[in-house]
Amino acid sequence: MRKLTFLFAFLFICSGGYGAQILRGPYIEDPTQTTMILRWETDEPTPAWLEYGPTPRCNQIMTVTPEGTSHKAVLYGLVPNQDFCYRVHVYNHAKDGTQNPVEGSFRTLFSPERKIVNFLAMGATGAEPAAPADDFLPVTDDAAIARANVAALMSEEKADFLIHTGNLTASGLNEDTNREFFDPFKDVLLKTPLFVALGPNEYGPNRESRDSKSFLRANYSRFHNMSWSTATPKYYSFDTANARFIFLDTNVAEGAVWAPEIGEKSAQTKWLKTTLAGAGEKWKIVVMNAPAYSSGVKGTNNEVFHNWVKIFEDYRVKLVLQGGDADYERTFPMYRGEVAPHGVTYVTLGTAAPKPGKRENPHPSTARFVSARHYASGKIVDRKLTLKVHSDKGKLLDTLELYL
Repeated sequence: MRKLTFLFAFLFICSGGYGAQILRGPYIEDPTQTTMILRWETDEPTPAWLEYGPTPRCNQIMTVTPEGTSHKAVLYGLVPNQDFCYRVHVYNHAKDGTQNPVEGSFRTLFSPERKIVNFLAMGATGAEPAAPADDFLPVTDDAAIARANVAALMSEEKADFLIHTGNLTASGLNEDTNREFFDPFKDVLLKTPLFVALGPNEYGPNRESRDSKSFLRANYSRFHNMSWSTATPKYYSFDTANARFIFLDTNVAEGAVWAPEIGEKSAQTKWLKTTLAGAGEKWKIVVMNAPAYSSGVKGTNNEVFHNWVKIFEDYRVKLVLQGGDADYERTFPMYRGEVAPHGVTYVTLGTAAPKPGKRENPHPSTARFVSARHYASGKIVDRKLTLKVHSDKGKLLDTLELYL
């Protein structure tokens, strides 16, 4: 208690006596077996502190973030396979103490001998707010309702991390991210580390112009920490238990001139081959935005298909999670363009908010197609992977079982 009192006094002096409100977060990113990053934003500059420890001892360790509005705490010295809890404190506006702390939890990534992984996955959350009606009558914002429904369902799930297949917002602008992502999914992000595969919206509405070079950093990279690679946050990977998750950037195939190339001799493709080869006998799961197989409105992205599908097959990828089309779709296992038991299964997780699209490009690869907003929960137990997909209303849409 004396330690808390001393720290409180220290922060009060440093802050000049004013308070602040947390506007975004806390949210958790870049988990490893021994580290974690927590970030949050406040409405005015303030120091803050974070208490954390192994569950339920949430106050074993404290760290201070300096005065500012964008806060980032890197937690070191954690242990694998462990649940942790934390509390974030900032001052109140009465200048006489702190707000009630914001509390959350997380789990470090698993060491190789552990064979169980639980994860959540979702598609685009970016959708413009409903336009007001000409007669000024109330307008139903279906996208906002869907976000709230999906978030409520996901908050009941127990997961080690959350995968997003891209397009956090419709505009790509940071100023829209609270409304379209951080606010509705706050309770999920408090306890579930986030991994994102960049979508075209992250590169901005003018992504086909060379003048768009700074957009990604100004609106995305400054606010997120993904696992390290030579090209983070564009492409990267991480391992947990007996699985390797590989995140790719397909946005050059969507016209983003500053996105990494995906051709045979590109740095990204060389990195992909090396990363897959180094995975050994682990589960190999790829996450990307533009779909290699799709019968939705946009259909298959031919550039992605021709450059990467054979690589996925040659290196024995079992599952590809993709976005791009606003629907849910699962293929049969595919190999060399044909249905084959030992092939790669492609699952489109395309929309948690945008209006669902129809099946406009039918393809014999399709095993299941549903025009609905949705999310997925995945579980790996040793050599078995189960993926369950639910609608925003909670209806079970599909169940997939794969074996290593």
